[in-house]
Amino acid sequence: MLVYKFGGASIETPERMAALVPILQNAGAPLAVVVSAMGKTTNALEEVVAAACGGDKETAFQKATAIEEAHRIYAQNLLSPTAFEALDPELAETFTELQWAIDECGLRSPDYHYDQIVCTGELLSSRIFAALLSDKKITAHWADARDLIRTNDRFREGKVEVPFSFAQIQKAAIPALNSGKIFVTQGFIGATPDNASVTLGREGSDYSSALLAAALKADSLTIWKDVEGLQNADPRLFANTVKIEAITYAEVIEMAFYGAQVIHPKTIQPLQNAGIPLFVRCFLKPESTGTIIDQEASSLFYPPLIVLKKDQVLLQITTRDFSFITEENLSRLYRIFSERGLKINLLQNAAISFVVCMDNDREKLPALIATLTEDYRVLRNEDVQLLTIRHYTPEIFSKLTADRHILLEQKTRQTIQCVFK
Repeated sequence: MLVYKFGGASIETPERMAALVPILQNAGAPLAVVVSAMGKTTNALEEVVAAACGGDKETAFQKATAIEEAHRIYAQNLLSPTAFEALDPELAETFTELQWAIDECGLRSPDYHYDQIVCTGELLSSRIFAALLSDKKITAHWADARDLIRTNDRFREGKVEVPFSFAQIQKAAIPALNSGKIFVTQGFIGATPDNASVTLGREGSDYSSALLAAALKADSLTIWKDVEGLQNADPRLFANTVKIEAITYAEVIEMAFYGAQVIHPKTIQPLQNAGIPLFVRCFLKPESTGTIIDQEASSLFYPPLIVLKKDQVLLQITTRDFSFITEENLSRLYRIFSERGLKINLLQNAAISFVVCMDNDREKLPALIATLTEDYRVLRNEDVQLLTIRHYTPEIFSKLTADRHILLEQKTRQTIQCVFK
């Protein structure tokens, strides 16, 4: 049994979605498919949220109508007239749900309203995807992920109740798979016990796919991207990147921890627990083997794995009375960062100072500094960058930091990090 996950880029146009059909037909095993929202739909829905929660519901409805029209045109260009006619009432049902969600804005928290609106993207794309399969005479079973994934009520970052969710997935998917149908559902979304929609946070679609694979004891999970597997660096930032053929779960978690846009650790966890390999393959070149990630994947040699985080801020936090940064101070400082939901990307503490590099969060940073300055002196460097190199060599470090002013540097046997301007 296989699980495939298709992200927004793979279904951005009707032509791209249609091109996925042979990939499914060549799977050669029972198949469950997780689908993301199409292209930039989530961004468009976030604009709806901003307008509706900002009190401009007229604009919100206009933007929602534009999203509706775009999806209907997409479906008409993709499907036969008969298939579109069968699908249209299902789309209308989802659009009605979107209208209700806009109407409710202002009654509860912004995060709650965000999730009720943004979940629409995955529902629409997966409905269209299932209709395409039926149109191609491929039997499919569409399921609402909100009936499968149970979460708490932490909106925009739902915590999954795994045992309950696994039972729901098995109850819905196994009969469909046993009858020869492709099981189609959504990534990124779940629901609370009282049926409020919840999104799963960063890389939520990958996480949904991993939960599905673990619940169904799949032989593998494949995430289909527009690149030929994982690269040793972001090709948008660095030239001559190298594809990684095989890599361990642990190494991917290290890369993600340092900020690489790879597979999120929460996606790895259920796969690692179940011993399920993860493939990252290219939907544009399905014949390519891509990258395999599993417990046993090994390489005698990893190329330098490079992560560059821009728009960082470096804070130097110093005790006002020149007392030491001891366990008591450290505990308090960590608590301040945690309570404000801010992640420290790099830290270094000395006798009377605590230095941190973090994302320049323009919403949360002023409040953090205001709190810190009650008891500490705070100096900051803005517009700095954080470079991390796993499996570094002196040569690659020198090359990537040439002509840079290094403000902070740390290294271990395998990893070197520096903050520079």
